[in-house]
Amino acid sequence: MLRLVIPIVITILFFLEPVFSLFSPITYGDWVLTLVPRFVFICLIFIATYVDRKQAIIYGIIFGLLYDVFYIDIIGVYAFLYPVIAFAAAGIIRMIHRNMFMVILVTFLLIALLEVLSYGFASIIALTTISFETFVKGRLIPTMLANGVFIAMFSWFFKKVIVDRVLVKLKED
Repeated sequence: MLRLVIPIVITILFFLEPVFSLFSPITYGDWVLTLVPRFVFICLIFIATYVDRKQAIIYGIIFGLLYDVFYIDIIGVYAFLYPVIAFAAAGIIRMIHRNMFMVILVTFLLIALLEVLSYGFASIIALTTISFETFVKGRLIPTMLANGVFIAMFSWFFKKVIVDRVLVKLKED
């Protein structure tokens, strides 16, 4: 049963993302702030850190493809970005100490990378017309803050679920 915990958690997070997107956009003065929840992506980074790079890449391809199909209607953007950044996360964490603070910091920075790359892709194929400054102030910073709150609230939960699963798997072997 514990083997199914991670796929169930990721699936729940996948379906919770659009629910939290309902709080966005927020109008603050002249600014329209867009919050983009990246719950699945955060979980992928924790899987890449505490379980296995290969498993994170597989989940990244599956949920990136689902994200492409259900949310942006362009196949390949997130199906490519999720596993590539999960691969990078595993490599980065292996080079530095694997404590919770460093994992949170790397996760935070990789969310920024994901947002900038998705903005760049949207700019290249003319899906967006907003300037980079508007993107940073209106989407990147609010997204970073909202996901930072999510990371602060749930990082210990992710680590516990993932590490418990790994420990059970090691006991079975």
